[in-house]
Amino acid sequence: MTPSLIQLSGWIPAVIFPLACLAQLVKILREQSADGVSVMAWIAFGLANISLYVYTEKYSSLQTIIGMLGQAGVDFLIAFFTFYFSQKVRLKEQTK
Repeated sequence: MTPSLIQLSGWIPAVIFPLACLAQLVKILREQSADGVSVMAWIAFGLANISLYVYTEKYSSLQTIIGMLGQAGVDFLIAFFTFYFSQKVRLKEQTK
């Protein structure tokens, strides 16, 4: 495989994975609802991305930083807002 093809194959997941999860985050924020979204699953995804970052030992690679740590950050944001909006719904139901 050529070096440029290897480089490209590193950028594809580094861009696609965070963008896909950003789409989930935007949906949650727009609807202000996280119905059907699992907090534990997104926390697990975040921890898995951090573990993968450590495992690959490519600490200065921009693709790795964006693709794994950036992804982990978005995963944790999704988990946070999922928890936040589910608590908001619970509080609203309790006050009825």
